[in-house]
Amino acid sequence: MKNLKLFLVAIVLFIGATTVNAQSKIAHIDTQALVESMPQMKTAQSELEKIRKTYDTEIKSLAKELDTKIKQYEAEAESKSDEENGKRVQEVQGMQNNIAAYRQQALQDLQKKEVDILKPVLEKARAAIQKVARAQGFQYVVDSSQGSGILLADGKDLMGDVKKDLGI
Repeated sequence: MKNLKLFLVAIVLFIGATTVNAQSKIAHIDTQALVESMPQMKTAQSELEKIRKTYDTEIKSLAKELDTKIKQYEAEAESKSDEENGKRVQEVQGMQNNIAAYRQQALQDLQKKEVDILKPVLEKARAAIQKVARAQGFQYVVDSSQGSGILLADGKDLMGDVKKDLGI
């Protein structure tokens, strides 16, 4: 008797869910492809690349300075006292630590700037998707980007309409 009640409840829930899904309009869009095709994204990527190159140049400069100092200290090591060589080793280690800290800070800054630069682009894409979906009467829009978990996307693809809305 208990199993029968449980079975009936499961059937009612299944029928209710099926009815709701049958009435819902669902579309899909590859948001990754949309964002990559936006002109603002190309501008953002070039801006990030400039920042990345600036950090890389600075890190290479610091590394070159460290390398020069190490070679100099190795060449002079025999003519210096143990105490002075010890100080030089500490100086080199300090420089290595400073370079590592700078590299870590540069990565953090780059990640923060990436978020700051890409946020308006992503928000614009999202707003356009919502505008087009609402205008066409869709209740749900699913992201069909690769790796997003969508196995089948036979519904309406909003890519063309959203690109048109964005003027791409």
